[in-house]
Amino acid sequence: PRVANSTHASNSPKVQCTNTPIPAMVAILGRGGTPVEALLLVTLVVSIFICVVLHEYGHALTARRFGVRTLDIVLLPIGGIARLERMPTKPVEELLVALAGPAVNVVIAAVLTLVFVATPVAFPGVGAIGTPGGLGWFLGALLQVNVLLVVFNMIPAFPMDGGRVLRAMLSMGMDRTVATRIAARVGQVIAVLFAVVGIVPPVDVILLLIAAFIFFSARAEAAGVEVEAVLRGCTVRDAMLTRFWTLDTDDTMDDAGEKQLISSQQDFPVSHDGHYVGMLLRTRLQGTRGFDPRETLASVVDTSTPVLHEEDELTGAMVRLGDARTPAAAVVRDDHVIGLLTIENVQELARLRAARMAIGAAGR
Repeated sequence: PRVANSTHASNSPKVQCTNTPIPAMVAILGRGGTPVEALLLVTLVVSIFICVVLHEYGHALTARRFGVRTLDIVLLPIGGIARLERMPTKPVEELLVALAGPAVNVVIAAVLTLVFVATPVAFPGVGAIGTPGGLGWFLGALLQVNVLLVVFNMIPAFPMDGGRVLRAMLSMGMDRTVATRIAARVGQVIAVLFAVVGIVPPVDVILLLIAAFIFFSARAEAAGVEVEAVLRGCTVRDAMLTRFWTLDTDDTMDDAGEKQLISSQQDFPVSHDGHYVGMLLRTRLQGTRGFDPRETLASVVDTSTPVLHEEDELTGAMVRLGDARTPAAAVVRDDHVIGLLTIENVQELARLRAARMAIGAAGR
């Protein structure tokens, strides 16, 4: 599962699919296959996607057991991702969440094996996925795919399931940040090996995509954990801007543009009679060519952005910003804006604290 975030996440995460079995059907018919073969192959593709969804639900339901919400489940041509608001910080909990997905595929494979044992359906043999032909072919192919899902996901390439298992086990004996760094390096080495294998003719594009995903995801998540460690114990008060412009709902888009020019401020809290209403974000201002400059902010203010408080934990506030996909949020006290938290300011605080910690470590 990949770590991410949302205030709209529910107990039943939505599933987003970016691929369909239609190309498989077209490919079969295009090379002279029968409609029955095409239907079998499409049914297999759909069944594989269902297995992937169940795999991700294994992660999601186990994470929920530890109080971690799942934002959504995204199905991609190279697999699935359960986007969790965060990973459990306790090694045992992370271990269980990471193992839950492959465990689902183990159960599915065990059930399919029992079907072959208990019925006269013949197992088609390893590697017989390429030629559609009957119930035995279908069940055998589905069994092999689930076994492959288990084996592939348990490769210790962080942030895949196996890599998270490695990080969880390392965290039992060392600092989580160090464990993440080691697991990420292992993952990147494996990603490079995947890429080397992928470029050997005939070029395997899917393997190259997986290698790129693992390499950059490992680097990004390791950096995220480093920042989380640096900001541990900080509150919103430590990072918020206290000198900023606040706009009123009666102000116009032209007024907002002028404030942006003279201050370089990108995002503006909007109030009415001194009471916080919402945010005018940079994305809205960047699209001002589609607006009447005399239009008042009351009609364009974004009221869905998170509302933060100065005593909120900073890392949790950043999670909320990530959930809402917003670069800034107002800090409010008694319905009045007292600060502005931006991603850039948090990054600057993280750099400053990291430098101080490095100096402190060098002086010891």
